[in-house]
Amino acid sequence: MKLTVPDMALVVLVGASGSGKSTFARTHFAPTQVLSSDFFRGLVADDENDQAASPDAFDALHYVAGKRLAAGRTTVIDATNVQRASRASLVKLAKEHDVLPVAIVLDLPLGVCVARNASRPDREFGDHVIRRQRGELQRSLKSLEREGFRRVHVLRSEAEVAGAELAVEPLRNDKRELAGPFDVIGDVHGCAAELEELLAELGYVDGAHPDGRTAVFVGDLVDRGPDTPGVLRRVMGMAAAGTALVVCGNHEQKLVRALHGRKVNAAHGLAESLEQLGAQSEEFRRQAHEFCDGLIAHYVLDGGDLVVAHAGLPERYHGRASGRVRSMALYGDTTGETDEYGLPVRLPWARDYRGSAMVLYGHTPTLEPEWVNNTMCLDTGCVFGGKLTALRYPERQVVSVKAHRVWYEPARPLDASRPVGGREPAVLELTDVTGKRIVQTAHHGRVGVSAEQSAAALEVMSRFAVDPRWLAYLPPTMAPCSTSSREDYLEHPEEAFAEYRGAGVQTVLCQEKHMGSRAVVLVCREDAGARRFGIEGGGAVYTRTGRPFFSAGQNASLLDDVRSAAAGLFDELESDWLLLDAELLPWSAKAGSLITDQYASVGAAAQAVLPAAVSALTTAAARGIDVSELLARTASRSSTVDAYRTAYRRYCWPTSGLDGVRLAPFQLLASEGAAYHDRPHAWHLSTLAKLAGPRFQPTRTLEVDLLDETSVARGVSWWAELTADGGEGMVVKPAANLTRGSRGLAQPGVKVRGREYLRIVYGPDYTLPANLDRLRKRGLSRKRTLALREYALGLEALERVARGEPLWRVHECVFAVLALESDPVDPRL
Repeated sequence: MKLTVPDMALVVLVGASGSGKSTFARTHFAPTQVLSSDFFRGLVADDENDQAASPDAFDALHYVAGKRLAAGRTTVIDATNVQRASRASLVKLAKEHDVLPVAIVLDLPLGVCVARNASRPDREFGDHVIRRQRGELQRSLKSLEREGFRRVHVLRSEAEVAGAELAVEPLRNDKRELAGPFDVIGDVHGCAAELEELLAELGYVDGAHPDGRTAVFVGDLVDRGPDTPGVLRRVMGMAAAGTALVVCGNHEQKLVRALHGRKVNAAHGLAESLEQLGAQSEEFRRQAHEFCDGLIAHYVLDGGDLVVAHAGLPERYHGRASGRVRSMALYGDTTGETDEYGLPVRLPWARDYRGSAMVLYGHTPTLEPEWVNNTMCLDTGCVFGGKLTALRYPERQVVSVKAHRVWYEPARPLDASRPVGGREPAVLELTDVTGKRIVQTAHHGRVGVSAEQSAAALEVMSRFAVDPRWLAYLPPTMAPCSTSSREDYLEHPEEAFAEYRGAGVQTVLCQEKHMGSRAVVLVCREDAGARRFGIEGGGAVYTRTGRPFFSAGQNASLLDDVRSAAAGLFDELESDWLLLDAELLPWSAKAGSLITDQYASVGAAAQAVLPAAVSALTTAAARGIDVSELLARTASRSSTVDAYRTAYRRYCWPTSGLDGVRLAPFQLLASEGAAYHDRPHAWHLSTLAKLAGPRFQPTRTLEVDLLDETSVARGVSWWAELTADGGEGMVVKPAANLTRGSRGLAQPGVKVRGREYLRIVYGPDYTLPANLDRLRKRGLSRKRTLALREYALGLEALERVARGEPLWRVHECVFAVLALESDPVDPRL
């Protein structure tokens, strides 16, 4: 006997003691899937047969089952479950988590159960208990489906149990194996001519696409429009040919009820559909009835990355099956109130959506489709005189055709529709970023931010940062290379090369590290600031923690220089805004107070004290006092202080206002409709080299083949040249830019700093042997992990900007980067 169990189900084993439920569970399910009442009695009472512990045991069992079902894992309940009350609680649990309950009944003869229990010395209860359990089971068999079990399998003999085969079936909404490409089409509502026009625009010929694309209809094919039969004929034909998928809309649901002969209100266009179908043949009406009745509520496609549902669907319902899920997919969720037009007020579920899957839907017409938290409503009111809209997936390209006329007067004018997310795209709210948050990233999974980190970021953002509407991106922290074991060196390029080679990266780009301040430049022309970011102005120049570099006037002047130099780049990229990653030079332009208060004061004090100390010790030695060791150490420290002062002074030059300030851009982060982390670094540098003028500093680079010893040696020599006179060093990056190595996402870059430059970081005396030995034990793992998480958040922000998602959706990632910066990581790393 073949037993089918739907994926993501709650399987309830039903049978008297001794019927073999535990053996059956071990045979057909993984040990982690099975929750046994005996085991849980043992957990709470140290005795699996202590019936007095059953209430606590089942309480714990239900709790664990709930956690598994919430995670979408098939769960098996191994208990007698012969009483209706015990089963009712399990059916309720399944409904709470929107999974299907399945009963597998082991209705074995009484004699078999009695004999098996007799062979177990731990089972001391009499035969009457088993007889009572079988009686309760017999009385339950006819009512299991009415109790809510979607499938019931009954095994009546040992032979049937031994021969049973279990088959797990995917749910009907599970089409994850279909990867597209898709053309998802909004509410058609009987507009057959517009549908044909849109299909032609999308490249379909007689319902099929030459490139093998599949049309996906979001429902509401019927009602209101002039030709519901024509729409159904086209879509039914495409579905039968395998070139279309269709989810059910609320109007199909209502039409089916009417065709079933049930009493329904023939308003909202149903009367027109019934009249049009009445003119068709009886065979067509039958086919249309069966087609609409067979539609399911939502599809999960492309490995779970795309969900299509008529009214949209919150993440917790994706891929699940229940009446609640179907209702949510068909009708959405409402407040129970009506607006001034008499229509239900719908809850803005998309505003709170944070799932990784793209959700495409219709149901509530809007003037224009817009991205709201990786969701988009494709109902643009064709039947009301608007447009019929499709989204090409995965390209994210919107394609629309205009309605031929107003076919049906809407109860609420389209221009009265509120934004899909419940607010304007450029509006930011405090609740977007406060408290504990989980941000789903495309390249590094979920990244968590604690409430404490959010609070720290809010302090910085509210007091010191530029207007957050300019903050489309914050760069990640950068990890240093592994600590070198070479004598006199803390960092060396050989370690960086070995790391990337071990991660499966063959070619790296060594990039000169400018000793400046990390700067992000968002430059706009014309009205792009107001139109694209919701704020007047030409852009912003800010630090890696979002703080402004200059006064408003200086900021505008610097942006004017960048805008003028980028005139050709704006045209080339067909964008009126650019987002750049750069270094701002000199270091002293931003870190002047740091240099004066920390570095210069230390150097001055040491220079004043150490020569005097050396002189005094020399005098003491001349008098015959043995201070040779102390004299040598003090003299050595005096020379390291000189090197320390030389190290930081080379990165400072006088500036007045913006005179002397230079930019060294090294990555084009994004422009309208595009993020560029999939382009190699050579492309970025050659593109940014077009920004010519005295304001811009070039960046020297060297490409290294990690499998070529000569090339590696050349890279080491180049680093030695860069650092010979105290230069900061270089950054080693995968030449291809965004890279997944053998162990996951590769570091976007590691810094290899020069021996003399590190005096600024670790102090004048860090090269003394005892200090170097101590520093070689520095822990890097926390910094590396932080760098990857911030990098993934930055990429996510850039991709959301490029997709044109609302600003609060972008800002979620940007704020998370700032929040992670509050992690207690050694700032010298």
